[in-house]
This record gives sequence, structure tokens and C-alpha cells, in this order.
Amino acid sequence: MREWGTGRLARGLRTESYSVENLKYESTLEVDRDEIADDKTGQIRIRIAELAQRAATHKDYLIAQLLINGETVGFNSYDGTSFFSSNHQSGSSGMQDNRLSADAIDPDEPTVAEFKTSLGNAIKAMHDFKDDQGEPMTFGATNLVAVVPASLYLTALEAVNATVIDSMANVVAGAARIIAVPWLTDSRRWYLLKTDGVIRPFIFQDREPIEFTSLTENSEEGFRREKYLYGVRARYSMAYGYWQYAIRSLFAVPA
Repeated sequence: MREWGTGRLARGLRTESYSVENLKYESTLEVDRDEIADDKTGQIRIRIAELAQRAATHKDYLIAQLLINGETVGFNSYDGTSFFSSNHQSGSSGMQDNRLSADAIDPDEPTVAEFKTSLGNAIKAMHDFKDDQGEPMTFGATNLVAVVPASLYLTALEAVNATVIDSMANVVAGAARIIAVPWLTDSRRWYLLKTDGVIRPFIFQDREPIEFTSLTENSEEGFRREKYLYGVRARYSMAYGYWQYAIRSLFAVPA
């Protein structure tokens, strides 16, 4: 915003874009007709039902892969650099870094106090990001999610729920929701995401949602081979969005 002065000053849009290609996914179970007939405890039917349930978690898996590979060459944000990088720059923003290092005596088992400090630093860093005009990003510390490996879950949970840590008031109490993702296996790394922006840190392009289909006794497979097929299918893509709303924090031994 600027003072009106002599009237409106029209500015063009800054163009930064990249394409997102939809991918097709499937998973199929083949079950013998006799096995279903002999299944007195219903275990096969439970497994078939679980197929559809597990398919619903596939999007979480894709996000986990984007997080894990976010510092790798080729896993780029819209600005052409790795999603987690020290070389983010747009217009007059200057170089910006969404990778943080956090002190921990034992990086593989950080303490509650160390996670609290790491979370506070990540929130501050997100506040400090600038837009392409060199102005602070519009940001409120709302809908923050700390995505952690399972090994770090209880530590992170205590860090955001305790009112007092090491005899000091916990200023980050309630600041973020904690989500443990099983595909994250490095206990030294965790991620802070802001999930209520107009543009999110990840873009889910849902072209064809998950559908469950089956070929049973009335199908050619069921008649000729007495094999029943149960499958899920979907076509969509998960891609990087706003790097400004994602920070990777890495625990390391103090220098």
C-alpha cells in the first residue's frame, strides 16, 4: 500500500511458475475364490477393506517424500531452487533461508527444552521472511503444524503442552499442532508448516480421486481362473507450494 498522491499506480504481476503433472496410482489384490469361501474369520475381507483405508494415507506418504527430499537438487520450489534452501530470492526479497540448525547435546535425542527453543526459532524465522517487494510477509502464527518423526513425537508434544520447562514459563505452549509421520526416520530433522495461507506449503492437485473397484464371480477373471480382483485407483499429484510457509530444523551438536 502507498499514499494515494496523484492517483493509482498500476504495477504488473511478477511471474514465477512451474507445471504440476498428474500421476496415476493403483494397488490391487488378487484373491482365490476358495480362499474367500474358506475364510471363516473374515480376515480376507478385513484385508480388502484395509486396502481402501490405506489408500487414503497415500497423500501423507507423498508429503513425507517431499519433506525428506526437500534439500535435494531437482526437488525445486517455484523459484527454481531446492524447496529447503539458503538461496531463495524473489524480486527485492534478498537471499532467504528456510533451513535452520538447532543446538542439541545429543542430536538424536533432543530434550524438551531444546525442542522448545528450536520451535521458537522456527516461528521467528517464518515471521522474518520478505516478499518480492522487500516487505515482511503477511503472517500470523496460526495453524502451525510441527511435523516430526515418531521418535520425536513425545518430546515435541511435551514441548508445546507444558506450561513450565526447566523452571521457566513455556512461551511456545500451544503454538503448534504436533503430527508424527512414520516415513520420517531421521530423529534430528523436523518441519514447521503454516497450513492456513492462501497458498499452502504443498499443493495437492486432485484430478481423479481414489476409487475402489472389484472383479468377482461375474467377471471373466472370476469365471476362467476363479480369481477375484480388488483394487484402488487414483490420479493426482502432490507438489511444492509456498516455501515461505515451510521450515526444516536440524538438531546438531553446539559449535
